[in-house]
Amino acid sequence: MLRSVRNNALSILFLVLFTVALMGQSIAGFLENNEELTQHAQAPIGFLEFITSSEFVVDVAENWQSEFLQFFLFIAATIWLVQRGSPESKKPGDEGPGDDRDQKVGRYAEPDSPEWARRGGLPQVLFANSLLLVMGSIFLLSWLAQSLAGVVVYNSENAEHGQAAVAWLEYLSTPDFWNRTLQNWQSEFLAVGTMIAFSIFLRQRGSSESKPVGAPHYQSAEESQ
Repeated sequence: MLRSVRNNALSILFLVLFTVALMGQSIAGFLENNEELTQHAQAPIGFLEFITSSEFVVDVAENWQSEFLQFFLFIAATIWLVQRGSPESKKPGDEGPGDDRDQKVGRYAEPDSPEWARRGGLPQVLFANSLLLVMGSIFLLSWLAQSLAGVVVYNSENAEHGQAAVAWLEYLSTPDFWNRTLQNWQSEFLAVGTMIAFSIFLRQRGSSESKPVGAPHYQSAEESQ
């Protein structure tokens, strides 16, 4: 049991942090929502009704889609683009998907390689791109959820101001939808960009996201091993 926890400590930590943060967001959002309802002389709603409401879903989904877009783009970009000196990048000259020997697929697979890495054809192609496919799919689904919940919230606000409701496709062209979307995208792109750049010149001893403390600035983590 202890060995299993130790071997999966990083995943467990972030799962716990995610759960705590989501619960905290739901409670804070619930209290804020009922406070606003009370101020407008409306009856408060229950917690279960709030966490299944469009108001809560759109707030959660707009954050999820930007996070998964960040990883999708970063994974895709690091196949072909490099940043000399960053441990987040391959070394210059290693651009591209690599050959079968480097990737240990097909006849170069090892005895304990995943089954789909040993096989050829479509299974191998799907497995070789599975991380990008899953990240991209979650991004699109989260973005869809944001748009569907967002149009409900948008039309609810329009109704309060005596304005006509809009269809889903029409909502996709509204400033409200793109404001919700782009305010998250820009922060994700900034975070990834600064991580790539800062890790060239800054170090964190013991972290796999950093080069060794004494490694030259121009070397990637791969070159310094």
